[in-house]
Amino acid sequence: MTYQTSFTAPHHKAAAAGQAILDAGGTASEAMVAAAAMVSVQYPHMNSIGGDGFWLISKAGEKPVAIDACGAAAVNIDVDSYRQQADELPESGGSAALTMAGTISGWQTALKLNGGNFPLSRLLQPAIDAAQQGIEVTQSLVDASEKTLGRLQQLETFAATYLKQGKTLKIGDMITNPALANTFKHLADAGLEDFYRGQLAEQMAADLKAAGSPITLVDFNQHQAKVITPLTTDISKGHLYNLDAPTQGLASLLILAIYDRLADKISSEVEHIHLLVEATKQAFIIRDQKITDPDCLNQPLQDWLKDSVIDQCVNNIALDKALPWPHIAKPGDTVWMGACDQYGTMVSFIQSIYWEFGSGVVLPNSGITWNIRGKSFTLDANHHNVLAQGKKPFHTLNPAYAELHDGRRIVYGSMGGEGQPQTQACLFSRYLYQGKSLSSAVAKPRWLLGRTWGDTTNNLRLENQLYKQYGATLKALGHDVTAVADNNELMGHAGAIMLDKHGKAQATSDPRSDGQSLLGDNHDN
Repeated sequence: MTYQTSFTAPHHKAAAAGQAILDAGGTASEAMVAAAAMVSVQYPHMNSIGGDGFWLISKAGEKPVAIDACGAAAVNIDVDSYRQQADELPESGGSAALTMAGTISGWQTALKLNGGNFPLSRLLQPAIDAAQQGIEVTQSLVDASEKTLGRLQQLETFAATYLKQGKTLKIGDMITNPALANTFKHLADAGLEDFYRGQLAEQMAADLKAAGSPITLVDFNQHQAKVITPLTTDISKGHLYNLDAPTQGLASLLILAIYDRLADKISSEVEHIHLLVEATKQAFIIRDQKITDPDCLNQPLQDWLKDSVIDQCVNNIALDKALPWPHIAKPGDTVWMGACDQYGTMVSFIQSIYWEFGSGVVLPNSGITWNIRGKSFTLDANHHNVLAQGKKPFHTLNPAYAELHDGRRIVYGSMGGEGQPQTQACLFSRYLYQGKSLSSAVAKPRWLLGRTWGDTTNNLRLENQLYKQYGATLKALGHDVTAVADNNELMGHAGAIMLDKHGKAQATSDPRSDGQSLLGDNHDN
């Protein structure tokens, strides 16, 4: 069977880079690497090759496999010194750049699993050109610039790269990063392994040391991506897959498994929202108690997807009353992208530096922005996510994949930290249970439960159109509801690709992003 190719990304130039590789006969993983490099240039506030990544790869007729390309805390980090300095881990600078960057190892592993004949130079050329010639600033980048000014403006290399004479970016500004262009050129020539065990690794380790980071060359040399078995659960519609620890993939699966048992009780849109929010609460309670570095788990996360656990969660939900929610949420800025190649291989992919612009550490010789995923740790010695040498942090990242009983296969996901499982559940339930089109399921107004970085409340936010329709009813059920603007980036950048049993694809990207979804034969979706 010949499969229709497709690519979706939150920035249209990343989507175009990925689709160009598919159109030329490349594999889904090759297309994703091209797009991942490009989006790291176009959306520098959301992701970087100084961050982490996770993959779900599904070849037609085979069980999906996952890649954990998450970096760990520095092996020689002095945790006590952090405790002596403050109650919380730092928000910026070298001391905040405390976990290894894993995303390039994920690219390397994905190409081994699902590579083709394209050289790295072909895959990375669009990113090289964009970094060298400059990118045009969009509203998303402006918003991030304004939000991070107070936190990051004192960092010299960050200010030189991502501010304009010390002031925030404006729409239409151009940003160049020639050092990053040279880094991609070097990787194209030397190979991706050089990022961890070569000249580039030595250079980055020296720059991190100069910035005050605890990361050393030992951390680069020791890092390896891991091929793992994804978590899975069965629902009435088919089989769902997501990432294991240290990601919150468990929460995404639990929400949909709980909802599936309640779906036949729903007779209105407000009940749909209420039950998904309540399912989210049940899933997050388990998530926050259990998910940590996979080597630190006291039992496999797959155990929490047993029928007995899901049934108990269902029993904890009232159809006419909201559970009080004083939950502390996790912030996050990320990119999710999806691909389908001519061979029927589908990829669900996500990469991130956590907060906007990560730690703000831009390495001067390579142009790479380093992540701040270490903020997922705590300094509380009694907490399961306490900072420790060589330990992986909790991750909000979780790319999703589904195989339905009718033969459809779907890759889907979103950026948005705490909102990722909620957005996945929203678009999935609209598409499969409510019968909405894929594009409508993503574009229609959404909600978000929980606090985001810089906020002090943990309420249920509805985009204004939803708030006008259902805000009063949800308040009557006991939800602490507030309104936000329509088409709000706070709700994430969602996307999805569906491949039917005949090999025909549908795809969509989020109107809240600068994205695009593309289909083979030059059909836009």
